[in-house]
Amino acid sequence: MIIDILKGLLGAIIGIIAGYLIRKNIGEGKINNAEELAKRIVEDAERDGEARKKELLLEVKEEIHKLRSEAEKENRERRNELQKLERRIINKEESIDRKSDAIERKEELLSKKIKEVEDKETQIDDIYKSQVLELERLSSLTSDEARELLLDEIRKEVVHESAIMIKETENKAKEEADKKAREIISTAIQKCAADHVAETTVTVVALPNDEMKGRIIGREGRNIRTLETLTGIDLIIDDTPEAVVLSGFDPVRREIARIALEKLIVDGRIHPARIEEMVEKAKKEVDNIIREEGEQAAFDAGVHGIHPELIKLLGRLKYRTSYGQNVLKHSIEVAHLAGIMAAELGADIKIAKRAGLLHDLGKAVDHEVEGPHVDIGVDLARRYKESKEVLHGIAAHHGDCEPETVEAVLVQAADAISAARPGARRETLETYIKRLQKLEEIANSFEGIERSYAIQAGREIRILVKPEEVSESQMIHTAREIVKKIEAELDYPGQIKVNVIRETRSIEYAK
Repeated sequence: MIIDILKGLLGAIIGIIAGYLIRKNIGEGKINNAEELAKRIVEDAERDGEARKKELLLEVKEEIHKLRSEAEKENRERRNELQKLERRIINKEESIDRKSDAIERKEELLSKKIKEVEDKETQIDDIYKSQVLELERLSSLTSDEARELLLDEIRKEVVHESAIMIKETENKAKEEADKKAREIISTAIQKCAADHVAETTVTVVALPNDEMKGRIIGREGRNIRTLETLTGIDLIIDDTPEAVVLSGFDPVRREIARIALEKLIVDGRIHPARIEEMVEKAKKEVDNIIREEGEQAAFDAGVHGIHPELIKLLGRLKYRTSYGQNVLKHSIEVAHLAGIMAAELGADIKIAKRAGLLHDLGKAVDHEVEGPHVDIGVDLARRYKESKEVLHGIAAHHGDCEPETVEAVLVQAADAISAARPGARRETLETYIKRLQKLEEIANSFEGIERSYAIQAGREIRILVKPEEVSESQMIHTAREIVKKIEAELDYPGQIKVNVIRETRSIEYAK
């Protein structure tokens, strides 16, 4: 609208300017006509401008009226919405007030019920106490005694159920595991044909006659002193006919002394210079034997690339025995058994054989170095760059550390199999008797044991229990506890069978 007004005014101004220019450009003769024309044009422009102005004013008024109407309509609508919202708020407040009243009534009711419950609890406690007193009076037992009685019954049920579960689990595991284990072990033993009855170290030298004893002793004992000084071995010459006993902890030195003494006896010339010469020859001979035996052992076991110093230590095991079993033959057998079982299980055969062959390496020098042979063997193998797997197999073969590889477990099993073969090891009578006595002592230390007998050279112990004190389900637990105590307190090769027997007899006499 304003634009139209401006357009009208602009048209008027343009008309005036046009008239002025026309009047200016025409001659003086036409000024009057031009003025009249200009006046008419101005008048026309004024009339058009007034008309346009009125039109514009009307349009503006109509627009203002339209906007006012719309604004009033919008205000009415907002007012209605506000009224509706106000009514909803009022309704909600009324609803909240009603709910608040209901909650207050419920709280009052709940308080009453809580009080009633508390009163009833008090009554129940009184009734319970009176019933407990009445039960104690009727049963002649206090509540603590009744509780202990119930707990005993529950313990018996739990022991029975657990015994059944243990038995079922053990039977299932044995059916699956024992079958496979027996197959693998029997296959390994059948394939390994190593000698298990090993010869012991010779400590007695036979003499051709008793006159040789005097020549060995020499004038004022110089010959025997020279031999003992050079070999580090004690010579025992007593009343034993035609024999000299060699005594010493080092088996290699004892072998050197034996060879040297036998050479001197054959030669017949026994004096300090000759003794020194023969001892040197015996040392060289024993060194050659040790090296050859070590190389042969590695070859027999199928283990290659062993350090020459370890080969020499292996050879020294030829002169070392353990419970009467030759340690070198035992090591070769363990290597074979471990390798065969590793092949059956898909483990590393080379590592199993290598660890099996070197597992008792520490026994070659355990007379010279302090400490258990396991630690000595690990240190020696580590010094000559053996792998971590082989070191672990050596360290774990007696259970000093927990086996972490299949090969270590196989070496441990092969060591036990080789040592447990019938006739593989012997022990002194005193040690044997003490072990049997200790076995029976462990069994008799448990409650409910009537008698126990160690049989089969200590491989089995039969235990008779008192049937009135030990039930059938308790027998399983008793056997397991005895096994645990035997494993904790006794050292023994192989395994010991614990056989628990419960026998009930009914005896009557006919008269």
